[in-house]
Amino acid sequence: MMSIRQRKGIKATELSEDRPAQDENVKVENKLPSGCTSGGVWRILSFAVGGTVALCSGLLTSVYLATLHENDLWFSNIKEVEREISFRTECGLYYSYYKQMLQAPTLKQGLHGLIYDNKTESMRTINLLERMNIYQEVFLSILYKVLPIQKYLEPVYFYIYTLFGLQAIYVAALYVTSWLLSGTWLSGLLAAFWYVTNRIDTTRVEFTIPLRENWALPFFAIQIAAITYFLRPNLQPLSERLTLLAIFVSTFLFSLTWQFNQFMMLMQALVLFVLDSLDMLPAVKVTWLYGIQITSLFLVCILQFFNSMILGSLLISFNLSVLISRKLQKNLKTGSFFHRLGKLLLHLFMVLCLTLFLNNVIKKILNLKSDEHIFKFLKAKFGFGATRDFDANLYLCEEAFGLLPFNTFERLSSTLLFYAYVFVLSVTVIAAIAVAFHNLSDSTNQQSTGKMGKWTVELKPETAYNLIHTILFGFLALSTMRMKYLWTSHMCVFASFGLCSPEIWELLLKLVHLYSPKRFWPGMMDELSELREFYDPDTVELMNWINSNTPRKAVFAGSMQLLAGVKLCTGRVLTNHPHYEDKSLRERTRAVYQIYAKRSPEEVHALLRSFGTDYVILEDSICYERRHRRGCRLRDLLDVANGHMMDGPGANEPDLKPAGHPRFCEEIKRNLPPYTAHFTRVFQNKTFHVYKLTRNK
Repeated sequence: MMSIRQRKGIKATELSEDRPAQDENVKVENKLPSGCTSGGVWRILSFAVGGTVALCSGLLTSVYLATLHENDLWFSNIKEVEREISFRTECGLYYSYYKQMLQAPTLKQGLHGLIYDNKTESMRTINLLERMNIYQEVFLSILYKVLPIQKYLEPVYFYIYTLFGLQAIYVAALYVTSWLLSGTWLSGLLAAFWYVTNRIDTTRVEFTIPLRENWALPFFAIQIAAITYFLRPNLQPLSERLTLLAIFVSTFLFSLTWQFNQFMMLMQALVLFVLDSLDMLPAVKVTWLYGIQITSLFLVCILQFFNSMILGSLLISFNLSVLISRKLQKNLKTGSFFHRLGKLLLHLFMVLCLTLFLNNVIKKILNLKSDEHIFKFLKAKFGFGATRDFDANLYLCEEAFGLLPFNTFERLSSTLLFYAYVFVLSVTVIAAIAVAFHNLSDSTNQQSTGKMGKWTVELKPETAYNLIHTILFGFLALSTMRMKYLWTSHMCVFASFGLCSPEIWELLLKLVHLYSPKRFWPGMMDELSELREFYDPDTVELMNWINSNTPRKAVFAGSMQLLAGVKLCTGRVLTNHPHYEDKSLRERTRAVYQIYAKRSPEEVHALLRSFGTDYVILEDSICYERRHRRGCRLRDLLDVANGHMMDGPGANEPDLKPAGHPRFCEEIKRNLPPYTAHFTRVFQNKTFHVYKLTRNK
C-alpha cells in the first residue's frame, strides 16, 4: 500500500464609470486632490501596485504548492515508476495519454492512437477524444515537443509545473474578482491570503495534480471575474466587447477541460435566471451569458466528435427553455406585486416543464444513457427511494460524495474566514431581499429612481450575481463534499470583498492583532520544512513485474483505480478504468468486480474471458476491506446487487438469500482444484495477487 513516510537522513481593475475615483488602498484625508492630473496618476499607480501584488500573490501560491508537493513525495528523488504511481486513480489514466502522445513518433500517429484506442478497454476501439476531456494533455505534449526545453526539463515536470502555474492564474483571478467587487486591491490580497491559509479546503492540487478540476477551475475563476466586470453598468462598448470575448474564451476552456462542466454551468444559469426574474440584472446581458454558455458547449461538442452527453445536458435544455419562455410570456416584469409574483411562478413552471420535455426528447432521439448513473445517485442521495443499483451505491458510499463534514467549518473558522463570510453574507442577503421586494412592488415604473435608487447602490448587479453564486454553490458543497472547492475559493472572494470599509478594516486589524499572525505563519513554515517521501514498494514491485514478465498486448483486469496505474506505468491493455461516464463501461466494471463477489470460479473465468482478460489482479485491501462500514464495502455492494446476504454481524434485507458459492477473492488463495483449473498464480506480494487465466479450449 502507498504511504507517505518521513525521509531517511542523507483588477487588474478599472474604476466603475458611474462613480468617482477614490483612494482604494490606504487611509487618506476626507477629500482627494481635485486636479484631474493627480487623480489620473493615482489611478495608474494604484492599478500598477495592485496588478503587481496580484501577480506576486499568484506566483507565490504556485511556488508554495509546488514546494509542498516536492516535500511530501520527494518527487525529485524517487524513480520514474514511483512518480507515475503517485498519480492515483483517474489521475494516472489522464497522465498516461500525455505520455502516449510524447512517445508517438509523429503528431498524426499520436492523434490516431487516441482516436482509435484499443488499449484502454480490451476488445473495443474507442475514441478517447470523444469520451474523455484530454485535449489539455494533447496540447501540452505538442508544446513540450515544440519548445526547446527537452534537455532541461523532464516531461513529468513540464506537466506538473503547468498545473501549478495554472494555480497562479487561479489565485490572481480570485484576487481580481474581489478587487472588482470592493474597489480596493487590499481585499484581493486578503482573498489570496485566505485561499492559502485555508489550503486544505480550497484546493487539492498538490496531491491530485492531473485531476480535471485542477485544469478547469482556473478558467472558471477567470470567467467569474469577467462576468463580475461585465455586469457593471455603463461600460464603454469596446470594454463590453472585450469582456464578452474573455467570458467566451474562459467558458469554452472550462467546458473543454472538465466533464462535469455542464453541471457547474447549470448552477450558473440558475443564478442568472433568479436574478433576471427579480429584475436585479439587465436582461440583455443575461441573454448574452446564456448564449455564450450554449455556444461554448456546442463548440466543445464538435471538438469531442459530437459527444451525445453534451447534447443531452440539462444546461442546453434549460437555457433554451428560458429563452423560449421569455418570447412566449410578454410583459413579465410589469404589474402589481401579487400580479408580478403570479407571473413569475407561472414562468418558473413553464421553464421547468419545457426543460424536462426538451431534455427527454433529446435523450430519446440520441438514445443517451451515459449520465443516468448521476441521476440515480442524486435520487438515492436525496431520499427518493432506496436503491440497490451498484453504481449509485458506489458513489453513495464514497466520503467525497457525502455531506460536507462539520470540521470543515471549524478549520475555516480558525482563520476567521467563516466568521467574516457569514457576516458579509447576512448583510448582503438582507439587502438583496429588500431590493427584490422593492423591484417586484415597483415594477410599473422602472425608470424612477426615488426609493429604489439607494438599494441599487447598496447592491450592484455584480454584487447580486456573486451573492446568489456563493449561495447556490454553497448548497452544492454542503450536499456533496467533493464540490466544496468551488465554494470555499469563492468564499474567500466574497468575505474579503465585504471587509473593505475603513471601520471594518480597523476591526479586522484589531482581530488579527489579538489573534496574532503567528497562528498561521509558523504553520505554513512547518509545512514547507516538513520533508517526507513517497513510499509504495508493493505497487512498484507489481509494475516492474508486469513490465518484465507479461506480453505488451496482455489484457489486465482489476480495480478501476489500480488499472489506471497499470495503463500509465506499463502500457498494458485494460478491461476497465475510472472514467465512469459510459454505460457500457459501467456494466463491464460491475462484471469485472465479480472477482470480489460470491461467484463460482467458472462464472468468474467466463466473465473475465468475455473481455479478453489474460491476467487478473486481486487486492487484499478490497477483498478484506475495513475502511468503509458494513453495507458500503465493495463486497457488500456486490452482494446486495447480486441478491446475496452480506458478511458479518448485522441485519440483511429479507429478500436477500445466502450465496451458493464462497467469496471468490478469498477462496482462490486456497489453490483448490476448481480454481487452479482456470487460474494460475504468477505473482504475489503483501498487497497484490496476480493470476493468469487459462485459455478456453
